[in-house]
Amino acid sequence: MQDPNKDTEWNDILRKKGILPPKENVEEQERAKEEEQFAILQKSLVKTYEDMTLEELEENEDEFNEEDEKAIEMYRQQRLAEMKAAQMKNKFGEVVEISGKDYVQEVTKAGKDIWVVLHLYKQGIPLCALINQHMSGLAKKFRDVKFIKAISTTCIPNYPDKNLPTIFVYLEGDIKAQFIGPLVFGGMNLTRDELEWKISESGAIKTDLEENPRKQIQDQLMSSIRACVPARGESDSEDD
Repeated sequence: MQDPNKDTEWNDILRKKGILPPKENVEEQERAKEEEQFAILQKSLVKTYEDMTLEELEENEDEFNEEDEKAIEMYRQQRLAEMKAAQMKNKFGEVVEISGKDYVQEVTKAGKDIWVVLHLYKQGIPLCALINQHMSGLAKKFRDVKFIKAISTTCIPNYPDKNLPTIFVYLEGDIKAQFIGPLVFGGMNLTRDELEWKISESGAIKTDLEENPRKQIQDQLMSSIRACVPARGESDSEDD
């Protein structure tokens, strides 16, 4: 069978009659097909170091030239830094129980740039139990923050129950915020969002809440009160 792509008199006749496509189109189609095949082949065989894992970089380091090696070393350091940052971001994730003997190791020596949120509590105090519950949720949400709890008297002997619950927020061993006593937390109506906002004000966590949830409740309460209080004119007429 004759090749339709060859330059023959018969093929020219067929092209003029429209039976075969014009020669230019055939050449373009062939060129495009070759380029596509080459791109696929190149993609399958060649992998730039930006797409490689650290293990692949080590396996292929003999194939790189001097300029590649400099770029690769910078890239390797960047990858290591990203991996370390990812590990730090997901380092914690749960509330850990400590005692007084663990305090220095867990708080003072927690590490550089590590925020620590310590809840001093006591069994049998409902608000302490509620805060422990909320902290479990916050620990899962903010995995780069170290959430810990301790029975108050194991850390501070004779610590008064009237000061419970107590939350201390530390950064590199220094106290950055403290919340002491039930009034600070608003009692048993405390929500997890309210606790998150309160801790975020210390700088320990970066909340995605747009405003203080407590303010929303206060605004709703004031609106309800205004709705119940009669207007001034109505009040005067009733007194008359």
